[in-house]
Amino acid sequence: MKRKIYLNMQPLPKARQIFTDRFKQYITDTETIASREAAGRVTAGPVTARLSAPSFHAAAMDGLAVRAEDSFGAADDSPITLDIAGRQARFINTGHPMPDDRNAVIMIEHVLLSEDQSTGIIRTAVYPWQNVRKVGEDIVATELLFPSNHLITPPDVAALLTAGCPEVAVRKKPKITIIPTGTELVDLRDTLNPPAGKTIESNSAVLSALADQAGAEVMVTPIIADDYENIKKHLMKAVQSDADVVVINAGSSAGSADYTVQIIGELGEVLVHGVTIMPGKPTILGVINNKPVIGNPGYPVSAIISFEQFVLPLLARMQGMQPRDPVIAHALLARDLPSKGGIEEFRRMITGRIGDHLVTVPLKKGAGAITTLTRANSILRIPASSEGETRGSNVELELLRPRQQIENTILCTGSHDLCLDLLHDFLKKSSPYPLASTHVGSLGGILAIRDNMTHIAGSHLLDPKTGDYNRSYINRYLKDRDVALITLVYRQQGFMVQPGNPKNIRSVADLLRDDVNFINRQAGSGTRVLLDHELEKADLDPDAINGYDAEEYTHMAVAVSVLSGKTDVGLGILAAARALGLDFVPVTEERYDLIIPREFLKLASIRKVLTIIETEEFKQAVEAKGGYSTRETGNRVL
Repeated sequence: MKRKIYLNMQPLPKARQIFTDRFKQYITDTETIASREAAGRVTAGPVTARLSAPSFHAAAMDGLAVRAEDSFGAADDSPITLDIAGRQARFINTGHPMPDDRNAVIMIEHVLLSEDQSTGIIRTAVYPWQNVRKVGEDIVATELLFPSNHLITPPDVAALLTAGCPEVAVRKKPKITIIPTGTELVDLRDTLNPPAGKTIESNSAVLSALADQAGAEVMVTPIIADDYENIKKHLMKAVQSDADVVVINAGSSAGSADYTVQIIGELGEVLVHGVTIMPGKPTILGVINNKPVIGNPGYPVSAIISFEQFVLPLLARMQGMQPRDPVIAHALLARDLPSKGGIEEFRRMITGRIGDHLVTVPLKKGAGAITTLTRANSILRIPASSEGETRGSNVELELLRPRQQIENTILCTGSHDLCLDLLHDFLKKSSPYPLASTHVGSLGGILAIRDNMTHIAGSHLLDPKTGDYNRSYINRYLKDRDVALITLVYRQQGFMVQPGNPKNIRSVADLLRDDVNFINRQAGSGTRVLLDHELEKADLDPDAINGYDAEEYTHMAVAVSVLSGKTDVGLGILAAARALGLDFVPVTEERYDLIIPREFLKLASIRKVLTIIETEEFKQAVEAKGGYSTRETGNRVL
């Protein structure tokens, strides 16, 4: 089968308009359900009260039910004694019906009772209907409780029952069928150890959860292999079922085995093939048997963005609701973000408050980078007319987390270390301050401190001349910042190799062998500085290393590269090697520090960080990972 170009590529607003116009009147039928089960559903018409509430005059306070006129004239210097035994005043509890001949309640706290409670002295008068809930004070029979297309909340359920409405007419939940496709996919329920070349199918789970949150009933089919007739058969079956919406996941791009667009065109009509957004470009919007059929991209981030932009608004409109407007904030961009002109780009971001403004840091990009979805607390949308955003510019963000959580976020930029993940967990267990770390290397963290774009920088930059860590780089790059340098850990750095060390890597000289492939860390990282120092000590040429220019940004990424067999060796920490079952050849022990501007030391969030790292519980958790020493954890170097 020949590869296809995108047939009807459209910008996002135009694609939305085409899709919305085609299904403008597409709305679910009505059903009547018990009001007790109606929270989260949408009213199908106006709801009116059957009963008033209260349906009788009721006491609003514990006290004495009286005729207000009998209390007139009561004052401190002229108290009035009420005859309780003679029923001039009657005891009454909150919520109880008022006697027919009474029109006010005197609070029991304002009555001095006789010992036998036969009389009560009052020193303050009450006016008619004081402390009484009158008939219909809250709800009047026949009045409108809720209009059409109202999303019923838990308090609304109480109002329905109080107003005598045991049932309510609501919009039926839209039924959506999700069809995962791909010969390379496996279900984790079928195998805990997918064979090489197979991918765990997870898109249907996240799309199902999104649809469920949007009020839909979801049915996910078994995984369908990449076969034209097979996909066609299952798609037609889904369309002919009672499903209101059909989503076929993967197979929507221009690849040679991407059949979806041809099948939709054969069975119905393709409205849009390709949207100028990234990720999410391969989206297909179609119609078969007058039902919306969406060809959803296969990469996780693309799949979610496409679903959010087209399917969730459709599900809302089908229930008579309008899609929710995003919460918007503005922030300073911490790094340059180039973008491809002509494509609207969605970038996941980490945002936190520094001083009197928000700062936002981009996470790595890529349609398959699912961790950006779990770590991000905001989204930056770069318009199709732009070629990117520059560092320091004021950008508009869509917030993915509550504003207060973003305000509390601690930004940590710089060198990667597994202890930062531990610190984040300890913070989440005992404080409202999440730690969001981005890995740009030690020097990148120092420059972020310089530019006031982070609270904390993790660094392990060796000065080859003195053997000290970080201090000389602070003197060079942070002359105008008053910073504290605080030791987090000492850690073992060495060569991570495959189990059994099949290439017999023993020293830095082995990296220059023709049969050895190396994976490096990025320029500016402390690990890269260490490697260059070791090469210089041994008088070895880095250009002679196979893979010296191949870079990763974290110790775990290097470890994964070695584990996969893509490379033979990488320089990293013992904890990363141990985490993935790799062998380890020690090179040196180094000090890993936290650099924190002194003005931030007074922040409650930073105080909490410094308290945690000095606890025995944290230190024991760190050393349990292997390759770490906490002998100076918390020490102030500067």
